[in-house]
Amino acid sequence: MKHLIKELTESFGPSGSEDKIRETIIEKVRPYADSINVDKMGNIIAQKGTSGERLMLAAHMDEIGIIVTNIDDKGFLRFSNVGGLSPFTLIGERVVFANGTIGVFGMEKMDDMKDLKINKMFIDIGALSREEAKQKVKIGDMGTFYRECSISGDYIISKALDDRAGCAVLIKVMEQLKKPGYQTFFVFTVQEEVGLRGAKTSSFGVDPDLAIAVDVTLTGDTPEAPKMAVALGKGPAIKLKDNSIISHPKIKDALISAAEQKKVPYQLEVLEFGGTDSGAIHLSRSGVPSGGLSIPSRYVHSPSEMVHLKDLEMAVELLTGFIEG
Repeated sequence: MKHLIKELTESFGPSGSEDKIRETIIEKVRPYADSINVDKMGNIIAQKGTSGERLMLAAHMDEIGIIVTNIDDKGFLRFSNVGGLSPFTLIGERVVFANGTIGVFGMEKMDDMKDLKINKMFIDIGALSREEAKQKVKIGDMGTFYRECSISGDYIISKALDDRAGCAVLIKVMEQLKKPGYQTFFVFTVQEEVGLRGAKTSSFGVDPDLAIAVDVTLTGDTPEAPKMAVALGKGPAIKLKDNSIISHPKIKDALISAAEQKKVPYQLEVLEFGGTDSGAIHLSRSGVPSGGLSIPSRYVHSPSEMVHLKDLEMAVELLTGFIEG
């Protein structure tokens, strides 16, 4: 799991530019899938099992990032966010573009810190002019945090754990799944961070009877954190509600039953804001009973998200038990 997580998180793949991470995931799932299809939006749909109800498992492969909006005379880049990005997480951080160009986030004036906005920031790629900068980066190019994945014992710290952690869980479930009780569709979606877009189209195409989104969720276990009954290392969280969905009782109860049958520790999640692919899936066609299995994560949407290895492993065990019945 550690090697898989490192490879996935360090792959490039902001929303709308998922080519590299898509290639990585296809390579990982090919030995275990009965069939693999990439749809018109770029979602990976890998099927395992050919009988029973149609179960859709979704994890998004895109990550938050930035897009270049302007290059000035001195070669500095202006940019906008791709997905939810706080300017306070950018100061002094580095960005990498698909071609390997690396830059540093800077801000116009230090005394603007209190009211910092992205439009008061820039990226320095070490160019002296617009012409020199354009040889490295063009308007519309996307970038992501330039950070390696660090593993300290059972703690994994990296950019893009949202939601490469979920992708890793799905890959491991595919690997371990022996007797699926469903026609199971493992869907690695695109453009979740900008509006659940890949989930909308892929769920229409798959036409599932039921669905589960595997994504990260927030925690309440850091000093003076908002009160939330989710912590690292205490098991995956079975979603009850977030801003995009109230989990269907059929899915919620079945996940709890699978956890208790397998004796897998679990938590219950009520997320007061934010959502996952299940928010789009459950509204597809005439409706899909849907829920979520969440990986507790600290510092979400930052260059240093943190998850616990045991939560990932227990999520794999729980989800495999759910599918095999």
